[in-house]
Amino acid sequence: MKHYRVVISPKAGRDIIAAYDWLYDENPSYAAQWRDGLRHAVMRLQTLPFAHAVAPESAEFDMEIRHMLYGRGTPWRVFYCISEDQVSILHVRHGRQDYWRTEND
Repeated sequence: MKHYRVVISPKAGRDIIAAYDWLYDENPSYAAQWRDGLRHAVMRLQTLPFAHAVAPESAEFDMEIRHMLYGRGTPWRVFYCISEDQVSILHVRHGRQDYWRTEND
């Protein structure tokens, strides 16, 4: 089985920190569970990056963008691309937010 290197972009890192901070203000215990679970889900992309669908937003970009749904209730969307032997996490946003577009990152 092929293993991919997972790299989190600076933008995705900021998205994760902002989401964690927001969740922490609401429920500190859940925020820690969310963060740890997200880390685990993202690391599963090392071996199963093609397990998730191409994102509807992919047509807006010059590369194939996939998204992984994460969390309970309305899930968070983790956007990523795959190139050779690397998975790049590009953006993380809550499922209630509008579609991701190149102009509104």
